[in-house]
Amino acid sequence: MTADSTSVPAAGPRADGRLNDQLRPVRFQNHIAPNATGSTLIEWGQTRVICGVTVEESVPRWMKEQGVVGGWITAEYSMLPYSTQQRKQRDISKGKIDGRSQEIQRLIGRSLRAGIDLEKLGPRTIWIDCDVLQADGGTRTAAITGAFVALGLAIKKLIADGKLTASPLLHPVAAASVGIVGGQAMLDLCYTEDVAAAVDMNLVMNAAGQFIELQGSGEESTFSEAQLAAMLALGKSGIQKLLAMQQAALS
Repeated sequence: MTADSTSVPAAGPRADGRLNDQLRPVRFQNHIAPNATGSTLIEWGQTRVICGVTVEESVPRWMKEQGVVGGWITAEYSMLPYSTQQRKQRDISKGKIDGRSQEIQRLIGRSLRAGIDLEKLGPRTIWIDCDVLQADGGTRTAAITGAFVALGLAIKKLIADGKLTASPLLHPVAAASVGIVGGQAMLDLCYTEDVAAAVDMNLVMNAAGQFIELQGSGEESTFSEAQLAAMLALGKSGIQKLLAMQQAALS
């Protein structure tokens, strides 16, 4: 599945030839990890992330102690040492997870929990592991978008195995980055655009058009209400296309 440009004219072209409202090519390769309950490799431009789901037939201790019914979804995120041009040290060699990875894996967990009925999931824990093979901007948005596909595949397997009688999935979830680069609002920033952006924002939304999370900040800069509206419009348009790609991947 490859993202197509929209019919709405936009300023450009950008360094890679795209218009400001155009996604990089996106492709899913499902069942990339045979031992996972569900898995996909999302290729988004030059960014590549493996998203794998495993299932434990138990819930965290805090849920048992507090009498919380249903299941739980949690995520882990890491960038492999060779995912960037200069080798990235593994977290285990530092003795602790770095702050950025911790923030992103919490974001992935929150985003995917918003897309599922945890009570219908039953007393089990779903682990979502997102490993970045290659990073060229937008690794967190790729991880969220790919994770929903991996989750959807895992739910299908749980139903096929008789562990679930009906799907607990609610509205599909996807994410996209937007920003202000050179005074212009742009969708889906690659690395060179991300480092040059005056404003950087990530949107997570569901197929009902509802926001799950907005992360936006000026990089030693400010932005106007009009620029915010332009970024939101680009992000919503991009996410609609991503949701269609997810559904095609799951079909």
